[in-house]
Amino acid sequence: MGKNLAGKTGFIIAVLVIFVYGIFGIPHGSLKQSITDRIHLGLDLRGGTRLVLQVHVAEALNSATDRDVQRLNTSIPGVTASKLDPAHPEVITISGVQPAQQSSVHDTLTSNDYAVYDVTTSSAGGYVLTMKQSAITDLEKRTLDQSIETIRQRVDSLGVSEPVIEQYGLGDNEILVQLPGVDDPGHVESIINSTAKLEIHAVIGSYPDEQQAMTALNGVLPPDQELVKGSGGMGGPDQVYLLQRASVVEGTDFRDATPQTDENGRPDIGFTLTTEAGDRFYKYTDANKGTGSMAIVLENRVKEVATIQQAIRDSGRITGGFTQQQAQDLSMMLRTGSLPATISYLETRSVGPSLGAASIHQGVVAAVAGMLAVMVFMLIYYRGAGINADLALFLNLVILLGFMGFTHAVLTLPGIAGVILTIGMGVDSNVLIFERIREELRLGKTTAAAVQEGFAHAWITIVDTHITTIVSAGILFLFGTGPVKGFAVTLTFGLLANIFTAVFVSRVIFDYLLSKKERGAALSI
Repeated sequence: MGKNLAGKTGFIIAVLVIFVYGIFGIPHGSLKQSITDRIHLGLDLRGGTRLVLQVHVAEALNSATDRDVQRLNTSIPGVTASKLDPAHPEVITISGVQPAQQSSVHDTLTSNDYAVYDVTTSSAGGYVLTMKQSAITDLEKRTLDQSIETIRQRVDSLGVSEPVIEQYGLGDNEILVQLPGVDDPGHVESIINSTAKLEIHAVIGSYPDEQQAMTALNGVLPPDQELVKGSGGMGGPDQVYLLQRASVVEGTDFRDATPQTDENGRPDIGFTLTTEAGDRFYKYTDANKGTGSMAIVLENRVKEVATIQQAIRDSGRITGGFTQQQAQDLSMMLRTGSLPATISYLETRSVGPSLGAASIHQGVVAAVAGMLAVMVFMLIYYRGAGINADLALFLNLVILLGFMGFTHAVLTLPGIAGVILTIGMGVDSNVLIFERIREELRLGKTTAAAVQEGFAHAWITIVDTHITTIVSAGILFLFGTGPVKGFAVTLTFGLLANIFTAVFVSRVIFDYLLSKKERGAALSI
């Protein structure tokens, strides 16, 4: 064997050893356990929970414009900023502008602080601020992205391996959650729901019930205020609280939170705000100390009402008759960030492990049966060269599974289909090479020349077909959901492995056989 051929053979053996390690790792327990520790099964094979959630991004838009309304009313004396049309929360109307204020108000509205709005003059001499469509789109995208990240952090607390949490569809503000091995959808929903929106609002008043509240308001609820029910803490009876609609602080403003106990040994929560939120909270509490109160609103209920005794900047405590578990859960929620908007469940589905086991069995049987059938066909049709093709095909499968083991990729039922398709593409590559070699032999060329020409001419066709298929798989990966991505991943790497085995490995085997044959001996093909 020539030095060059020995080096190529050593390289192939090294690749084989590396990817066998990728499949099994350092064996512990049974071989099956070693494989499943390295190659994780998807929801359709392992069983688990599948949820489709919808994020109500309009709430984030409402919250953003509510804050701007409150900021405008505070920063520009004498004018009234409000949202008059509930159907268009992106529009803010400025009224009560005096002629002497026109220039200064216009300068404020066109400053960088309100750059996300288009500013126009109203017929009454005021201004209308309309949030730009680009800003709305950006806000909705950030709300969806933050919701995905928050849900992912919550799901991580369940200890689920390889969960799928991603945007579902395009432009629908929906999230797909797939949790392999989790068969209790109710528990999953409770964990996700624990990330409900938390806010701190200014309290304007409280009433025994909603009817008395509306009577006190002469039947008209101001657009910048809202009625929220709650006990106000310490297990008291439910009341109706009139709150400023715009929150002073909300869940996304919390930087850290830890469960603690107060001076009486009761559980409470210590929190730390972000710098920007701390400055905003300080201005509010400093302006209202001794005279105002604030409400902690969680899951659209007033959990606690506290009197503002002193200015608070970036740290404080939340009390309210929590149990130890409630304090731990709420502090965990605040540490990881609450949802920027509420969510609703469009689909909840549980896949039983028996169905997953049946899918695995059927998929493995299909893959093994297909591979054996192909290998037998290659042996019968191409005789000795068929052994070459079968060895390359086997190595192709080892490389593909080893890659999945190294990357801890999730194997799904479509992924198994990708493996089977890779086998078919591998056979196709060998057929192209073998038929080209046959043509060269029929033209009267020597065996070595026929092999040389066969690989040289088939190479371009093989690369062309594989690259076009890989591009298609890449598009599936970019725009597909979890199972489709699994198919794209196995197909892509299987095709890359196939180029290596069908061209490089197969050629080395041919070169080895030719080196052992006498000059002019026939090739079994």
